Amino acid sequence: MPLSARTIHDRTIMMANQVEETQVKDINAAPFFSLALDESTDVSHLSQFSVIARYAAGDTLREESLAVLPIKGSTRGEDLFKSFMEFAHEKNLPMDKLLSVCTDGAPCMMGKNKGFVALLREHENRPILSFHCILHQEALCAQMCDGQLGEVMSLVIRVINFIVARALNDRQFKTLLDEVGNNYHGLLLHSNVRWLSRGKVLSRFAASETEWLLKFYYLVDMTEHLSQLNVKMQGIGNTVLSLQHAVFAFENKLELFIMDLETGRLLHFEKLRQFKDACTASEPTQNFDLHQLAGFTSSLLQLFKARFGDFREHTHLFKFITHPNSLNDDLERIARQKAELASKHMWTEMKKLPPEDQLIIKTWNALPVTYDALKRVSIAVLTMFGSTYSCEQSFSHLKNIKSNLRSRLTDESLNACMKLNLTKYQPDYKAISKSMHSGCIPAPYGCFDNQNV
Repeated sequence: MPLSARTIHDRTIMMANQVEETQVKDINAAPFFSLALDESTDVSHLSQFSVIARYAAGDTLREESLAVLPIKGSTRGEDLFKSFMEFAHEKNLPMDKLLSVCTDGAPCMMGKNKGFVALLREHENRPILSFHCILHQEALCAQMCDGQLGEVMSLVIRVINFIVARALNDRQFKTLLDEVGNNYHGLLLHSNVRWLSRGKVLSRFAASETEWLLKFYYLVDMTEHLSQLNVKMQGIGNTVLSLQHAVFAFENKLELFIMDLETGRLLHFEKLRQFKDACTASEPTQNFDLHQLAGFTSSLLQLFKARFGDFREHTHLFKFITHPNSLNDDLERIARQKAELASKHMWTEMKKLPPEDQLIIKTWNALPVTYDALKRVSIAVLTMFGSTYSCEQSFSHLKNIKSNLRSRLTDESLNACMKLNLTKYQPDYKAISKSMHSGCIPAPYGCFDNQNV
């Protein structure tokens, strides 16, 4: 049945409003909720403020897009805060239950006096946990290509840009690759903003000086390890537990990499080992100085340890969720419940469970009400955001929804489309249909109020 554009618009708004009512209802019923916030610009150069909430609804952790708020003027911390608070008051969000906020670390978010988080803490007159997106911090650590390694990367980028930026060069280079039977059919452009592309760019480039190539192949392997870490931390639903574990595990791997380079075994540097073996086969007396590369790895490890302070500060709290017996803080009520809990058979069974977030929250919820304080602590930690990946994903959907062909989409329509696209709730179509028929009856050309028929 064909429907008019106005009918489609109205039904979309109705479904989005019902989903929003369900979201707000569940947030009000939850003991805590946390927010992930980020700001971007759409195709019409309008700033859009993405607000994602995470909360516990029974045994399920919900991660929902509450709104995409248009910011008409400047994007200072005051502007973002004002827009968010107007939305929170309009939708009756329980701000007293807000536990933590995760941002990209921009000054408008994390400014000491006028940042969004500072203004939020001042308004609520209580401490609110704040996290700098772990993916952004990992990306900053990955930008270790300064000094001699920076020269390696810059030369690769200059050569690639020279080839790709000129159509004739690009065609001739692709012909050359086909003639030599190369597995690749072109070069990838690298952007400092999309730093993850560095690993793919480097894997398609080669040169011919031994010392330079040692650094080059080291950089290829190391960026591959960093890319794997970044991909592991992406995805919807990752809690601070899994994100922190991934970063700390990578720090342990870096220590292993240092030993691997110092011993010359290169078990974790495949491209570097292949190059070294090829050089040794052609010139057995050739020596390779790998200690400098070990020094680069050590510097990267120090960069990692210097960051993620907001996550390290709460390490013991996060660890408590999966290992309650590790809590050493002298908290009387929790200490009493912890001692009682440790003697129960249920705890011995819980330790056998895999560390999946949903299994963890189900196990904590299964405990009797006498452990209410412990349950609230566990749910609080599981609702915290460790990254703004959900916001970045919402901007990808925003780009597809508000494209060049739909740049005049209204704010209301955009927000409704985004909510329906991102939500895991299903609109109650029967309830919507019932509400429509309760106020009107069908007619050949539309819908009329019962009183006017």
